[in-house]
Parts: sequence; C-alpha cells; structure tokens
Amino acid sequence: MDQIGTIQLDPGTGVPLYQQLFDAIAQRIGSGALAHGARLPPTRTLAERLGAHRNTVVRAYRALEEAGFIAGTVGRGTYVQRSRTAPALAAVPAAGTAGIAWGSLMSRQSGAEPLQRAERFAQQLAGPRAIHLSRMQPSEDLLPDQLFRRCLDHVLTTLGPKALNYAPRAGVPRLREQIALDLAHQGVSAAPDDVIVTSGSQQALDLLARLLVNPGDALIVNTATYTGALSAFTLAGARLITVPNDDEGPDLSALERLAQSGAKGVYLMPGCQNPTGLAISTPRRRALIDWSRRCGVPLIEDDYVSDLHLDGEPPPPLRAFDGDVIYVGTYSKKLIPALRVGYVVAPPALRPRLESLKQASDLGGALIQHALAEFLERGYLRAHLERVVPEYRARRAALERALLEHLPPSIRWQRPGSGLLLWIPLPAGIDPLAVFEAAREEGVLVMPSTMTQAGDSAEAGVRLTFCGEPPERLEEGARRLGRALARVLERAGLDRVELGAVSVI
Repeated sequence: MDQIGTIQLDPGTGVPLYQQLFDAIAQRIGSGALAHGARLPPTRTLAERLGAHRNTVVRAYRALEEAGFIAGTVGRGTYVQRSRTAPALAAVPAAGTAGIAWGSLMSRQSGAEPLQRAERFAQQLAGPRAIHLSRMQPSEDLLPDQLFRRCLDHVLTTLGPKALNYAPRAGVPRLREQIALDLAHQGVSAAPDDVIVTSGSQQALDLLARLLVNPGDALIVNTATYTGALSAFTLAGARLITVPNDDEGPDLSALERLAQSGAKGVYLMPGCQNPTGLAISTPRRRALIDWSRRCGVPLIEDDYVSDLHLDGEPPPPLRAFDGDVIYVGTYSKKLIPALRVGYVVAPPALRPRLESLKQASDLGGALIQHALAEFLERGYLRAHLERVVPEYRARRAALERALLEHLPPSIRWQRPGSGLLLWIPLPAGIDPLAVFEAAREEGVLVMPSTMTQAGDSAEAGVRLTFCGEPPERLEEGARRLGRALARVLERAGLDRVELGAVSVI
C-alpha cells in the first residue's frame, strides 16, 4: 500500500465524491502523512481501488493541483508539491516567568462584574448529556443547512473571488436592500441606506454603547435584562440606571422620575423581554415614544425575536411609531446563529459615525452577507419560518404540559406570545443560584436571574428556553427541574406551604 493509505468515499453524504477525495488527500498532505515529493497513484489505479469512476479521481487531482497541493508532469506522474505542515518550533519559556505584572496592565472594564458573572456561569455548565433549557439557539434539526449551502454554492459559482473580499463599511448593498424589505414586512419603514450590517446584534449593541456613552454616562435598562447588553454597556463605562416593569412594560412613573437623569438612552426588548418574556403593550409603546420625544432620551429597540410570533399578531415595533428610535435586529434567533449577521437602523445623524466605528472594529466579510442576501432573495426565510414557528409552538406546549405536571404547587408563570423562552418566578426567599445548582445536579441547565439582574429589585426566577431541545427532552427537563425545585423548597421549609396552585397565567 502506498503512502496515500485507505480512503472511503460515501455517496450517501450528499458531498460530491471528487470533493470527498480532494478533502481526504488534502488532509493527508496538511498533516504530513503525504510528504513533499510523495508520488500519488495514477488516476486509473486509484479509481479501481476506490471503486469509483476515473473522472472522479481526475477532477479531484485537478482541484488539488489548482489549489497548489500537487503537481503533475506528463510521463512522470503526480507528486505532492509541498508539505503544508508547520515547521518545528523552538522551546518557549513558560508564560509568567518573565516577570510581567499582567494584573496591573489589564483595564478595569475587562474585569467588570457582568463579564465575571458570565464567566462563572460558563464554568459551571454540566456535561454533554445535560438537557439545555438555558441556551437561546435552535437545535440542529431546525437549521436550514441545505438551503443555505445552495445559496453559498451559488454565490461562489457566480461571483467567484469577488465574494471573498471585504464588505463595504455599511454592508453589502444587496443584503441591505433585502433587510429593508424584510423590515417592511414587519411594519418598519426603512430604506437600504438606513441599514448598517453588523456582526450579530451583539456587535450592534457594542457599537451603540461606544457611540453614545462616555465613561460615567447614565443609560436606562430594565431591572432584569439581556446579559450581552449589560456586558456591552458596562465595557463602555455606562452607569446603569434601572427601571422596573409592570404588566404592560417599563413603569412610566419610574421613567418620569428619570427624565432629568441625563441618560443617553433607554434599552428595551419590546417583543419579548429577556429574561421575563414580557411583551410591551401597544398603548405603553405609544407612551414610551411620547416620553422619549418630550425628554430627549432616545429608545434603543432590540427586536431579537422578530418573526418569532407564536400567538396572534404582535404590536408594531417602536421604530414603526418614530424614526428616531434606534432599531437593532438579528438573523441569529430566527435563522442561523453562526451567520453572525445583525443590523442597526439608525437616524441619519448617527450613521456616519456608526459606520466608522464598525470599520474600526470589524472590516467585515462579503461572503456570508452575499449568501444571506441570496437566501432572502429566493424567499427561503419565509419558507423556513413556516416550518420552524409551528415547531416552536409545539415545543412550548410540550414544556408547559410537563411543567404543569412536575413543578411544585407554588410556581406560576406567564405564557409568552413571542420568542423562545419561559420565565419561572420563584417564591420569596428562594435563591435562584440554589435552583440552578440543584437543577444542574439533576442534569438540566437553566438560567438563574442572578445572570440577568441589573438592579437589586429584580424579580428572582429562572429562565427556560424551548428552542434547543426536542419535545421529549423538554419533558424530561421539566421532570428534572421539578425534582430540583422540590429539593430547594424542602430545604427552605416551603414544601408544605400552599402558595397557589400551579397554573399558567
């Protein structure tokens, strides 16, 4: 047997056989198993060994030669052109032996409490068999990998190397056009020039924080809010001021008291607040717009659950009422997390500096933007949503049925009409971290409210998501959470206290 070794081609994977052969040989060259100057078998010989058509081997060899892995000479054969293995490195002294005082060099913001909080939570996650009711990303069976592959292949075929360049500062024009059309479908009027494409909504929040906030400036947030926003605002040096919610949204009397606070903005998630699942009512949305105009404090609308409506028609976004609302969107939750494509729709006065900040932090790649534009142009997003929204509705129902059956009788919650999460308030005196730990010991992961609180008055609870597990695992997760809560309540002496029947509000 020559140096190429055994290669298995599988026609059932959907990957062309010549591509499988290309990948196998390239991997052997890259790992050093096929060294520089090694001779490859003749195409006819290798085809017979693989049980494949000779054209499969010819195409693979041609692609390998074009990529610079091999070189063919008429009459002499085909050889590995060069090894792609890295040269051996000299021994490097162990880190820390040079006496650099790294602790004194790091910025204060890099050790901010919200970041430390997230790090502690990440370190405590359970093993691979745990049931995840904590992560806000779709399970793999709901990701449109084949549809997106078609778009990616089409972009590379039609645009070639042009698709591999940097993107324009505000994003690829055809994608900005499609985002504007997508927003119109949701009731938001925006021209393509109003849209700035970002690396997910997280980068959008980071750019807005750096644009609006000087260290020490006030920014208004809910008493419990998205951990990524807390991190971005804290890193920018914001002084966070909290406002509680009532049943319709941010408490207006509390906002009135903050009218003269000098706040640079109010960060809101009107469609489905993370973590509580609250949707802001239409009258409250209008009142927020009136307050913003009167006080000169802009609203930052994070519409991360756009299109993920499970019950009825949602109220119009805040941006639909007022062009001065700064609107942030993303394709991570409703489509593919790994795309890392989000966007900001900003008033004209902000766009030039936002574009400059975007370019300073991320030059941006065109390939994924072109592929997403192709996906949207073909109507694949609407088809994808027609498939996944009913599935999310079914998963929510499965989780709620199991929670009704297995949670202790002191627990109540409110069904969300949009989004991918359920908020479980805890009885007074129950530590959310204790519930998190007990649940982790049972093999189910939940998000404790200590991760999301921005103020001392935040309601204690745990956040559950139903997008990342199939119905049967959601049901088992609810069973495990029920056991964990029963243990915590028993330790607190609340196991026999009747606090109200289990119910869905």
